[in-house]
Amino acid sequence: MAGMVAERYTGASIKRSEDPRILTGLGRYVDDIKLPGMLHAAFVRSPLAHANVLSVDVSAARELPGVVAVLTGADLEAMTVPGPDTLMALLSWAGPTPEFTLLATDKVRFVGDPVAVVVAQSRYLAEDGCDLVEVEYDDLPPVANAAFALDPDSPPLFANLGDNIARPHSRSEFGDVGSTFAHADRIFDFHIDVHRHQNVPMEGRGCVASYDANLGVMTVFAATQSVHVTRIAVAMRLGIVHDKVRVLAGDIGGSFGLKIGASREELAVAAASRLAGRPVKWVEDRSENLTASGQAREESFDVRAAVGSDGGLHGLDVKMVVDTGAYPGMGAMVPAIMEAMLPGPYQLAALGFESTGVITNKASYVAYRGPWASETFVRERVLDLVAKDLGLDPLEIRLRNAARRTDPPAVMITGRPLVGVTTRESLERVAQLVDFPAFRRRQAEARAQGRYLGIGVATFIEAAPGPRPPEGPSGPMGTESMRLRLEEDGIVALFTGQMPHGQSHQTTLAQIAADEFGVPFEQVRIVIGDTDLVPFGLTGGSRSATMTGGVALHGARQLKAKVLEFAAHLMEASARDLLITDGNVWVRGDPATAIAVSEVARRAASGQFGPDVDAKLEVEATFDGGEGGWSGGTHCATVEVDAETGIVKVERYVAVEDCGALINPAVVEGQIRGGVAQGIGAVLLERSAYGEDGSFQSATFMDYLMPTACDVPRIEIEHLETVPLDADVNFRGVGEGGMIVAPPTIVNAIEDALSPFGVRIYEQHLPPARILELIAAADS
Repeated sequence: MAGMVAERYTGASIKRSEDPRILTGLGRYVDDIKLPGMLHAAFVRSPLAHANVLSVDVSAARELPGVVAVLTGADLEAMTVPGPDTLMALLSWAGPTPEFTLLATDKVRFVGDPVAVVVAQSRYLAEDGCDLVEVEYDDLPPVANAAFALDPDSPPLFANLGDNIARPHSRSEFGDVGSTFAHADRIFDFHIDVHRHQNVPMEGRGCVASYDANLGVMTVFAATQSVHVTRIAVAMRLGIVHDKVRVLAGDIGGSFGLKIGASREELAVAAASRLAGRPVKWVEDRSENLTASGQAREESFDVRAAVGSDGGLHGLDVKMVVDTGAYPGMGAMVPAIMEAMLPGPYQLAALGFESTGVITNKASYVAYRGPWASETFVRERVLDLVAKDLGLDPLEIRLRNAARRTDPPAVMITGRPLVGVTTRESLERVAQLVDFPAFRRRQAEARAQGRYLGIGVATFIEAAPGPRPPEGPSGPMGTESMRLRLEEDGIVALFTGQMPHGQSHQTTLAQIAADEFGVPFEQVRIVIGDTDLVPFGLTGGSRSATMTGGVALHGARQLKAKVLEFAAHLMEASARDLLITDGNVWVRGDPATAIAVSEVARRAASGQFGPDVDAKLEVEATFDGGEGGWSGGTHCATVEVDAETGIVKVERYVAVEDCGALINPAVVEGQIRGGVAQGIGAVLLERSAYGEDGSFQSATFMDYLMPTACDVPRIEIEHLETVPLDADVNFRGVGEGGMIVAPPTIVNAIEDALSPFGVRIYEQHLPPARILELIAAADS
């Protein structure tokens, strides 16, 4: 299998795979919205990490010409309905639930916490109004790190909780942990840190809310990953019935997990529109985005590894602490995902996993492209560290531990079957593509010249959407729905709840439907971003390829059958004898009988047929993921580290990936490259830094450094042949893998480069200054 090219989805995908007109759906949607009489909002934000709010004086701001309204937290509380975070409610979070307001009232909990909103004729005037709002604070000791948050004496951020625990301590064991460690040849102990960094999409958060008092309807133009989840949030907090809220979205400028539901600011904007009776627009600036939109990661792990003398990784015992920031978000839910995924594609006999989530005076923990990615970082770093101590090759230790594909499949110690996983094949293919012995010779020659080269590998799997659970799909993400209709002009319209923001769903879903139905690619229209038109859906979790691609395939098949059944009446032929190709229906073997599908649709809409003929050429389809499956692969990087400056240059980057059948190779490779670029940035550049006083130190791109084309090498991508699992749907998600596996790949390579100094690395963020510190510490 190794070395074979992955299957391309047949038909339109081949014609489109190199087409530069791929529709990414990437833009700045909210920025472009202009409505008559539209007002603009700006927020007064806290300069302090933790303080009581003694008073908020908005009188001067309200008197400023051009200011229409100034709302405080107390004002908004009188206009809205208290409720939980929408995402946490959707995912049935049952842990501690802090009580808080849309705008801070009793206290502020991080630098950037919104305290008041000014609504004015222009953004400039709104900003001027913010400068006139006077807030009196009483400083409180900041809870600036997880260690202090765990201290029972730390001041609680939320009075109703009484402490700073977002996720109470829990422990799970899989297999016989005690026996595995008791019989291990070697036990290794590590402390590994993953630093705080964040999504930074091209377009930040933003919305335009427009309330029609006559109809009692709220319309929200949103930058969101799900128009329906945003509608749920707006309806809940404003006390409006769902059917009276319409959410629209267009070409969203990226998200990476940030834009699920509606933020506190966006809900405040909706409330302001209802009060003012006019549209209100808010688009956060980059400083707001970096400071207040949300951040990710910042987890620490105490890891014990039970290892055989041959390098067999028999067991892990992990203690995790996650810093969830100030307000509820993804952070409290991430440990459960990491626990399930931590064994990865390896044959662990035992796993102990305990976790605690803490609340600190920082921006909230949000989902970020593979929110569980730290499990891969920890596992892949542990393997390299163990290999180094045992004198083993990093590639070899992975091959020794990777589960083999068997029937029935191997099962993770946490219970998930590793069906169709091609980890060994990806490792073997990397070994073929990268001449490791030749690199080691070049590395030795470079060291003799005072140059330090390194090579790193890491492997991963991601549930995209994962193997089919024995009990079947469940929950709001367990199935995907779609409505499909043949329009009178011959267009096949797909109505999907997916909200693309760079994933090119408009291309890939159209390819699938075009191939399955039998029309040209240009004859398919993907309808997105309107709660009045599309079913419930959420773009995220690398699930769209399988779930939405699957429902597009099966839905197009159902619609085709319905069209052929109706066409049989027109053509006086059996539906079994009819075909649709190139947008025409014709009798098998007789091309002269062809009629356009547009003519079939026009005749169906004419009303000429009685009730015994089903002339409604529309279907509603659902798909449960079929047999599902894993995406995964192995990445390899070579780097050069300048020991004098600490600067790292990534020389070469190779990705061997298996995401099943490729719908569109160009789209797949774009997703991989984007994820890898973010992973490189996370290691070498990006950090959401806070001071000991809780001050935020990365509020501009001068301080929060982003990778450029100069930092990212040409990424070589090899696709493995898929292992078919489902009778029809064998394409799987690929959106998060690059970001998941690139950080350990790069860190492993850097440690290898610095091995002459005796450097061991137990962290993820490695800017030049930190590399120089590691070299100096090892030298001493």
